[in-house]
Amino acid sequence: MDTQANPSSLQSYQVVLYDRALHPELFQLKGRKVVKHGAYEFEGWLMGGSHLLRFEHGPVCACELVTDEEHNLPTAGVVTAFFCAGERDFDHKFRDTPVNYMTTVQTETLSENLYLATFDEMVEFARESRALAHRWTDAAGPCLSILDIQRFSREIHAQAYHLLATGGVVLRTQTIFEHA
Repeated sequence: MDTQANPSSLQSYQVVLYDRALHPELFQLKGRKVVKHGAYEFEGWLMGGSHLLRFEHGPVCACELVTDEEHNLPTAGVVTAFFCAGERDFDHKFRDTPVNYMTTVQTETLSENLYLATFDEMVEFARESRALAHRWTDAAGPCLSILDIQRFSREIHAQAYHLLATGGVVLRTQTIFEHA
């Protein structure tokens, strides 16, 4: 059994926005996708129960980390950090640059039957959309992390879903990095 996410995860899940790159050796990557388009480069990393998005345009390098880790996270370059429980929107304009970051975070705790139905729907969504996906099992059942990326000329959209059987937790983030 591969146990990867913290059992008390909903209360500890957080979004951390950095104004610098983070290194992959800090994480146990289960999937990776790189997109180079016009003036920007984007990289998405998928881990069991978490993800990291890196966006570079001109002098800006920004990373969004969504994790249930509470310790041993890099502290240099933190722009903001906030917990994911409930619903949350956040925007940040990188000073003196044309780069803007926007994210929406939603969390739900589902009953076992509803969780399993949602799990099955999300497995199908990941297959149909050819998204990065990683499955594992925790003490309560099947878990899933998905990272779906859409590229546009001046922006990139990333939807991440983390389904954790312990607690029936579903965490969804929708993030946009854009440049003028």
